[in-house]
Amino acid sequence: MSQKSAAGPTHRLVRSPAGRVHLVEQGEGPLVLLLHGFPESWYAWRHQLPVLAAAGYRAVAVDVRGYGRSSRPAAVADYRMLALVDDGVAVVEALGEESAVVVGHDWGASIAAVSALVRPDVFRAVGLLSVPYTPPGGPRPTEVFGAMGGDEEFYVSYFQEPGRAEAEIEPDVRGWLTGFYAALSAPAGGRADSSFVARGGSMRDRFPVGRLPQWLSEADLDVLAGEFERTGMTGALNRYRAMDRDWADLADFAGAALTQPSLFLAGGLDASLTWLADAVEAFPVTLPGLTSHHILEGCGHFVQQERPAETGRLLVEWLAGLPAWAFGSRRER
Repeated sequence: MSQKSAAGPTHRLVRSPAGRVHLVEQGEGPLVLLLHGFPESWYAWRHQLPVLAAAGYRAVAVDVRGYGRSSRPAAVADYRMLALVDDGVAVVEALGEESAVVVGHDWGASIAAVSALVRPDVFRAVGLLSVPYTPPGGPRPTEVFGAMGGDEEFYVSYFQEPGRAEAEIEPDVRGWLTGFYAALSAPAGGRADSSFVARGGSMRDRFPVGRLPQWLSEADLDVLAGEFERTGMTGALNRYRAMDRDWADLADFAGAALTQPSLFLAGGLDASLTWLADAVEAFPVTLPGLTSHHILEGCGHFVQQERPAETGRLLVEWLAGLPAWAFGSRRER
C-alpha cells in the first residue's frame, strides 16, 4: 500500500460548469469516480474509499451538483443529466486525467449510465448500484409516474412539485431522513406502500417510526442531516424536476445500449427491482458489456452502506477484471 493510499481521504474543491464540485479522494492509480444518490452525499462512499485505495485505485467521491459543498444553481434546468455529465467530465479533467471508471448508486447510477452513454471517450466502464440502466426514450417521464399511483401518488410525482417536499422535510430534516433511510433499508427494503403518498398526506406517514437502520449510526446521521439542514433540499429534489428535460435532451439516444464493461449490484429487498424488473430482464440487450451482476439477499436499497464490505469486495473484483483500455493509460501506473 502506498503512503497516499494509507493517508486517508482528502477534501478538494474543483471548478465545474456550475461553479465548483466538492470531492473527497483517497489513493493513487486508475481513477474511479463515485456518484451518490438521493438523499445522500459523498459520505455514502465512506466505506469504499479506503478499500479502493488499498486495492491500487484513485477513488474519488463527489457531492453531486445541488448537494453538500458543490454548487447549487437555482434553475431546475441546471440539474438536467447533460449538465451533471459535464460536471463529471470537469472533475476528471481537474484531476489531470483523461478517463475514469464511473460508479453510481441510486440517482448516481442513472448519472453514471448517461455519462457512459454520451461520453464513452471519458467513461470507459460503468458500475450501477441499485438502479438498473434503462435506455432513453419511451413516454414522457411525468406521464409515466403520474399514471403509477392510482388513488395515491407515486413519490417521484410528489417530489416533482416545487416546494412541496421541501415543506414536509425541512422543518425536521433529521427525523425525515431517519424515516426515509429506514423505509428503504432491510428489513423494510422500500416496501411498496412507502413509495406512495395518500392524497392529502405526506411521505413520512408510512415511514417506520423510532429506529435507525442498522447501517446508520447517530454520528453518520449527524453528517448526512447536517448537510441538508445547511443547504436545504431543493438542490437535491431538482434532479426529479428535470426528468422531462432529460427525456428531450437524450432523444437521439432513444433505445441505445451501454456497450462498455459494466457492473450491476443491488439488494434483494430493494423495491427498485420491482418497479424496474423489466429493465433488469433486458440487460442482455441494454447492457451487453455486463460482466458482474450481483443481488445481495436480505439487503435493501442503500447497498454500499448496508453491505459495505461485500460491496467493496465486489467492486475491487470487477475493477481487477476490466481490460487495460478501460483505464486509459493509468492501469500500469
